[in-house]
Amino acid sequence: MTQSLVHFATTVKPRRRWRLHLAGLCIGLLALSESGAQSRMWMTVGERRMAVTLADTEGARAFAARLPMTLDMTDLNGNEKKFDLTKALPANASRPGTIRNGDLMLYGANTVVLFYLTFDSPYSYTRLGRVDDPSGLAQALGQGSARVRFSRD
Repeated sequence: MTQSLVHFATTVKPRRRWRLHLAGLCIGLLALSESGAQSRMWMTVGERRMAVTLADTEGARAFAARLPMTLDMTDLNGNEKKFDLTKALPANASRPGTIRNGDLMLYGANTVVLFYLTFDSPYSYTRLGRVDDPSGLAQALGQGSARVRFSRD
């Protein structure tokens, strides 16, 4: 009988702890993937679909709440596409210094800006998000105006 208890104490209890640990890990990963889904949206230009990670800002959350939306964005300065919204978004601008290819920003409270080149800038923006893989973004947007669709799915 004591051998049975020793066997139980050395094998069953560690297995239970391991299973509880594994279950906790699975729940944690599920929660992480759920929060990741909340911070992700999609951007489609022509046939090209790109994942965009939303910034942790009120402006980004307000932008995402309006999705889906299609914007006819005009080119500005040969490095960005812009669109003036009719209704303002919450803004908390700061000067990023370097703008990166794939940055999605808000200029003022109404102008959505999608950058397709990396450069230094003295201007202030509210961060909305960033294209996860911006390679080929400039080619997808092309010269002149571009129709860009933002969606959650």
